[in-house]
Amino acid sequence: MDKNGATLQFYHFLSIFIIINLSFSYCKAIEDHKEVYVVNLGEHSNNNINGVAKTLSEIEENHHSYLLSVKETEEDAKASLLYSYKHSFNGFAALLTPQQASKLSEMEEVVWISKSEPDKYTMHTTRSWEFSGLEENERIVNSNNHFGHMPADLLSKARYGEQVIVGLLDSGVWPESESFSDKGMGPIPKSWKGICQTGPDFNSSHCNRKLIGARYYLKGFEQYYGRLNTSEDYRSPRDKDGHGTHTASTVAGRTVHGASALGGFANGTASGGAPLARLAIYKVCWAIPGKQKAVGNTCFMEDMLAAMDDAIADGVHLMSISIGTTKPVNYSDDGIAIGALHAAKKNITVVCSAGNSGPGPGTLSNPAPWILTVGASSVDREFRAPIVLGNGQRIMGETVTPSKLRRKLYPLAYAADLAKPGVSRTNASLCLENSLSPEKAKGKIILCNRGNNSRVGKGKVVKQAGGVGYILGNDKASGGEVPCDAHFLPATALTYNNAMKVLKYIMSTKNARAYIMPARTVLHTKPAPSVAGFSSRGPNVIEPNILKPDITAPGLNILAAWSGGDSPSKFSSDIDPRIVKYNILSGTSMSCPHVAAAVALLKAIHPTWSSAAIRSALMTTAGLTNNMGEGLSDETGGLANSFSYGAGYFRPAKAADPGLVYDASYVDYLLHFCNSGLQGADKSFKCPPNAPSAMELNYPSLSISKLVKTITVKRTVTNVGNAKSVYFFESKPPLGISVEASPSLLSFTHVGQKKSFTLTVKARSELLENKNSTKEYSFGWYSWLDGNHVVRSPIAVSLA
Repeated sequence: MDKNGATLQFYHFLSIFIIINLSFSYCKAIEDHKEVYVVNLGEHSNNNINGVAKTLSEIEENHHSYLLSVKETEEDAKASLLYSYKHSFNGFAALLTPQQASKLSEMEEVVWISKSEPDKYTMHTTRSWEFSGLEENERIVNSNNHFGHMPADLLSKARYGEQVIVGLLDSGVWPESESFSDKGMGPIPKSWKGICQTGPDFNSSHCNRKLIGARYYLKGFEQYYGRLNTSEDYRSPRDKDGHGTHTASTVAGRTVHGASALGGFANGTASGGAPLARLAIYKVCWAIPGKQKAVGNTCFMEDMLAAMDDAIADGVHLMSISIGTTKPVNYSDDGIAIGALHAAKKNITVVCSAGNSGPGPGTLSNPAPWILTVGASSVDREFRAPIVLGNGQRIMGETVTPSKLRRKLYPLAYAADLAKPGVSRTNASLCLENSLSPEKAKGKIILCNRGNNSRVGKGKVVKQAGGVGYILGNDKASGGEVPCDAHFLPATALTYNNAMKVLKYIMSTKNARAYIMPARTVLHTKPAPSVAGFSSRGPNVIEPNILKPDITAPGLNILAAWSGGDSPSKFSSDIDPRIVKYNILSGTSMSCPHVAAAVALLKAIHPTWSSAAIRSALMTTAGLTNNMGEGLSDETGGLANSFSYGAGYFRPAKAADPGLVYDASYVDYLLHFCNSGLQGADKSFKCPPNAPSAMELNYPSLSISKLVKTITVKRTVTNVGNAKSVYFFESKPPLGISVEASPSLLSFTHVGQKKSFTLTVKARSELLENKNSTKEYSFGWYSWLDGNHVVRSPIAVSLA
C-alpha cells in the first residue's frame, strides 16, 4: 500500500472511531437526560407502620428511599424530589432519566409512571346569573319559564354559600378587587386548615374572610422553563394574567353594584353565583416565557397534582378547574383526572371545563366520570355594533370596544387585498403578524378572517398597518357564535353569514366604504342560550360509553373581575396600556365556575349529598329548550345535541329539588378504572376478574358505542324528593332505537329509598337490515316523572 493509501485508510478508521464515539456520546446524553416524572404508588390506605399512620415526614422519607434505589448519591436523590404527594394519593414527582424511570416502573409497588409534558395543559358576572335564574329579585322574562326561577328564599337557605370553601386552580388572584371584599362576612369556617402563602406583592394581609387561603406551585414549570421571569409573572399567588381573577369572581365574587367593562359595557350588578362562599386560591398556571399572555398560560401536571393534594388536606368542599389538556389523554397520564379521583374519595366535587377546541367531534378534555365536565353557551345579551355600508345596508355585529370613529364613511377593504409583497393572500386574509402593507391599509376599515392567531392580535396587526377600524369575520366553523373582545381600535365581530355579506359588497364595488357604529348593550335577545362554537365536543374518545360533556353553562361574553397587572387584551403594557377592574371573556373557562357556584349552593343546602348526587341533580334538571321554546341550537343555527351540551343548559333552581338522583361511590369509580385496564389505582382494592362495563356505571346519562342488536344496563335512583311518590317512565329514544325500562313504575315510601331498574336498548330490525344506515350517533332521552319532577337523562347511541 502506498503512503497516500495508508493515509486514507488511517483517516477512514479515524472517521469511524469518531462516529462511534459521537454516537455513544449522543446515546449517553439521551440516557442521562432528566425529565419530570410523576410516580404513582396508589393510595395511602396501607401506608402505615404497625397500624399507625405514617407522619408526613415519614411519607416523604419513603418517597426518598425509592429515589435512592435508582440514584447514585443521596444528594442527587434529595435534589431530584420535586413534590411528595402526601394527602390525596401516595406518590411523588421527581427528576429522572428514562433509564431510572424504567427501573422504578418495574417495582411491584409502583402503579404507574407518567412523564410530564410541556404545554400539555392550558387555561381554557352580570347578566349570566340572572339569565340562569339565580337572581333573587328579578323574574326571567320568559313565558315558558324554561330556565326556572330561583325562589326568593333559596339563596338565603344556602346562606349564599357562606360555609362552603371553593378551591380554585388557575393563574392566581388580584386580591384588591372589590369582588373579594370580606366586608360583613362571618368568621372563617373552623374546618379550614390551609395557609396564606406569601411572596412578592402578596402578603398575609391580602387573605381575609373571603380569600381565606392562597398558595402557588411552579417547581414543574421552572424545571422546564428555568427560573421564573418576575417581569412576566409574580412569584406569589398574585394574578398577573387576569384569568384566575375572572374565574374566581364568577364562582364566588361579592355583589358589586355598577360594575361594567371598557367604558360601560354590561353595566349592572356583578356577583358570583355563591357570593358568600370562601375562596382558596391555588396558582398553578404561569406565563410562557417570551410569549404574549394572549397566547395563554401553561400549567404543569406535577404542579396541579401538588395543588390538588394540598387542597384536599386544606379542607375545600369543591374545586373549580378551568384547565384542560390540549388533546385527550388517558386517565393515567392526566394529572387532573388522577387528582380528581382522590378528591372524589373525600367527597370533594371537581368541576372542570370541557375545552375550547370545538366544534369538531371528539375534542373535549376532562372526560373522567368523577369530574363534572362543562361546555359553554350564550346568554340573552348582545353588544350590538352594526356596520353601515356605503350602499346603505346595515350589517349587525357585536363588540365591547368603544368606537372613536368620526361619524362618516371610511374606505373599506378585505385584508387579503392588502398583502405585503411576498405574503400570500391566505395569510393576509387572516391578518397574521406583518402580513399587511401599511401603504395599502392606511386609513381603512379592514375585514379579517377568523382563525390561526388571536382575535385581538388581528386587530393589533390592523392598527400597526395604519388601519382605523377592524372587522372580524367568522369562519364557517364558528358560524353564528360572536365573541366580544377588548380590541385596540374601533372594531366589531360578525357571524359567518354577515361576514360574507360584507365581503360580497367589497368585491362588488371599486369604492367600498363603511362606518362602525358605537355599540350598545341589548338584553333579552333571542334565541338564547345556544352552544358556543368554540366549546369542545364529544364523543368521549377515552371512554365512548361515558357521555361527555355533562352540562353546559354561560361561557360567551361573560363579565367578571380582572387583574390590575394585565391589560384587558392580555397584551403587554407597551402595546396595550389600559387597566380595567372588570373584563369580558369567552370560553369554557367561564362556564366552569358558573357550575362550580351552583355546586357550592347545592352543597350548602344539601350537606349530606355526595358529589355524584349533586352532579346528578344538575344534569337531570338541565334544560333542553331556549327562550323561544325551541331546541338548543349550535353555532350554525341548527339543532345542537348532547355531544355539545351534555344533559342540557344548567338550571340551579331546579337542581335544588331534583326528585331523584343517580348516586355513585369511590368504589364505583375504581371499578371503572379496572374496566379501563388500569389496575391498582387503590392498592386496598382488588379489581374483579370481570369488571363491569362503563355503561354499567350509575351515571345520569347513557352512551352506547357500537350497539350490535340489544343491550341491557342497570341504573339505581335514590329518592330525595317527596317521601311518598310514584314515578312513571317516559322516553324519546334515538332514531331507529327503542328504549324500555323494567319496571316502568317506581314507587317510593320514604326519602333516601333506592330503587333499581333496567334499560333495554334495542336497534330496530329495519335499521339493522338497512345496509346504508349510518353508524353515526343519534340522540334522545329518558325520564322519570311524578307530576312535580322531571328527572331526565340524555341518551347517545351508535351502531356497530
